[in-house]
Amino acid sequence: MSGCCDGGCSVNALQEERQRGTLKIVLGINAIMFMVIVCAAIYGDSTALLASSFDSFGDALTYALSLYAVSRGTGTKAKVALFKGALILLAALIVTGQIIYKLLVPSVPIFEAMGIFGTLSLIANFACLFLLWRHRHEDVNMSSVWECSRNDIASDLSVIVAAGGVWLLGSGWPDIIIALALLVLLYRSAFRVISSAKTELSNAA
Repeated sequence: MSGCCDGGCSVNALQEERQRGTLKIVLGINAIMFMVIVCAAIYGDSTALLASSFDSFGDALTYALSLYAVSRGTGTKAKVALFKGALILLAALIVTGQIIYKLLVPSVPIFEAMGIFGTLSLIANFACLFLLWRHRHEDVNMSSVWECSRNDIASDLSVIVAAGGVWLLGSGWPDIIIALALLVLLYRSAFRVISSAKTELSNAA
């Protein structure tokens, strides 16, 4: 009972409920955006846009896992964060494979599809970032969710820049170059989330 002194349990319960509400909304947004963007990426033949779609898919899984972890202990939250880091790493490996394929089989993406759907994804992810802002320092679970959402903004901006480069140069190289920049961001984020989760696991132990 000592842990509930001064309304501590009520505050924690309220915080967890707010986290669940936010995560449900951003989960829905990312699930819808994945289906939309992956179709646009295939149609537009864009590696950068495809990377963005996989990122949305990974985020949808991340938010679902975060919903599971909201009311769990620190150890469970750290394990979920570790899995999130693995998902980001998997997305980076997929992008790596796409870049290698594009280098072997060059093509020019449809810049209109990249620009339109990159902008649509940017708007959706700004909404998610706004919703997650107040939760970013609450615990390792929500901190890793914030990390994913922040990466989405950089990813979308990169796709829009790539679209402009493809339009200006009439070449697929801007798409590949931006995908490489996104790749660095994904790898850094993956290792940062994994490292933070491991630290939390050590502290919990």
